Amino acid sequence: MSQEAFIENFLSATDFQTPVEVTMDTVLRDLPEWDSLAALGVIVMFDVEYGKTITGEDLKHCATINDLHKLLD
Repeated sequence: MSQEAFIENFLSATDFQTPVEVTMDTVLRDLPEWDSLAALGVIVMFDVEYGKTITGEDLKHCATINDLHKLLD
């Protein structure tokens, strides 16, 4: 999975109302609309797009988008 495709999937899953530019180094908590609904979207993304189950606890250990990407390994 390319990083660009992962970012596209992340932005689609979080469905932020205000467009944001993100990189793999973007800190999740710095995103203005990063909340429980966005986190749920990421959990669903992992399940639907990648066939991988992650939990809220997994997300708590992720500081950046790159940390999320590493959960695919």
